[in-house]
Amino acid sequence: MNMSEKKKSRRIFWRVAAAVLAFILLLGLVFWLTLPDVTWLIKENPKETAMMGFRAQQARLKNHRARRLWKRVPLSRISPYLIQAVLIAEDDKFFGHEGFDWASMRKALEANISKKRVMRGGSTITQQLAKNLFLSSEQSIWRKLREAAIAWKLESELSKKRILELYLNVIDWGAGIYGAEAAARFYFNCPASGLSLGQAIRLASVLPNPHRFSALGADNARMNRKRRIIAARMLRRRWVSQEAYDQALSEMGL
Repeated sequence: MNMSEKKKSRRIFWRVAAAVLAFILLLGLVFWLTLPDVTWLIKENPKETAMMGFRAQQARLKNHRARRLWKRVPLSRISPYLIQAVLIAEDDKFFGHEGFDWASMRKALEANISKKRVMRGGSTITQQLAKNLFLSSEQSIWRKLREAAIAWKLESELSKKRILELYLNVIDWGAGIYGAEAAARFYFNCPASGLSLGQAIRLASVLPNPHRFSALGADNARMNRKRRIIAARMLRRRWVSQEAYDQALSEMGL
């Protein structure tokens, strides 16, 4: 190849590289501009979530009537037991990270690779809130990227307390039940503020699979093991007394 051909080849290479870079930048711009605004969530509550819409669509396809039990309450009207149990069950490092638990994500990736299928997600409460509010349940790289970007926006605009309040008010607790208040009243006939330690642990233990496991079930070894772990961590951190711990285990039949 002579000098002229080499120069021509380099020009073609750099043109292609510039075109690829421009395409990537354009794709990134489109990606960012199509992300939902989250600033309104600072003071306003969602009237519906993407997850609620998805469940309603599922019901319509099966010719079923979609049930929706949902009542929003401030964080101050949710039992501290439930808040603590959910944090332990779903995102133990919630107040220490900025939306992403990198260690859990790495462990989830290693588990998925070893099993050659998606076994774990490693999602934080913020990521789960992003998915519930704005996204579908499809398993795709594009959806996970959008989930991560929205989670970053949520962490940037909202306080941790507000993120936790929103999460506890929209989370799917199975059978058309959304949020802590509706779950407490449906499963235990009491407000979310009145949940006992045992009841709170039961509700937290079924996450993130409330359609597979029941908060009232007492004969599933996996759920019982998870409930013992949650209770033990709460005791170890002195969030509950030994007496409350023993009473909760007795109440749950453990």
